[in-house]
Amino acid sequence: MIISNRKEQKRFIKFGLVGAFGSLIDFGVFNVLIHLIKFRPINASIISFICAVISNFLLNRFWTYPDSRTKQFRRQFLQFSMVSIVGLGIRSLLFGPLEKIFLSIAYDLIPVTFVLSPEFFGYNFTLAVLILAVMLWNFFANRFWTFNDVSS
Repeated sequence: MIISNRKEQKRFIKFGLVGAFGSLIDFGVFNVLIHLIKFRPINASIISFICAVISNFLLNRFWTYPDSRTKQFRRQFLQFSMVSIVGLGIRSLLFGPLEKIFLSIAYDLIPVTFVLSPEFFGYNFTLAVLILAVMLWNFFANRFWTFNDVSS
């Protein structure tokens, strides 16, 4: 089973670290777009997601799965992108409803005079929850489809 296999555990940890780095890219681009450039949060979320996907693919291909070389780069990138598009669909469908919930909670808990606005907390908590949910989908879908050419 994937959970008890040491090699797969190591890959999951690497995938998680790559995902954490991708999350930094995701959060960074997202916050620049909504706070400095004034994009709508849902649009900023899509753009930041795409930036993170490109970074995550490259790091996963060359670090998490360096032994995955029987598939062409272009084919693997297409597969990784397709998995990510499904993840983006999950994220996009859930962003609006969760945003409303977390913004409401943030407005109740964070004073508007606080250094960081309730919107900052609401938007970022929404994004964090969705990143974790989509990460699980991405790991398993990519492990068993995109990078299925490596032995476990």
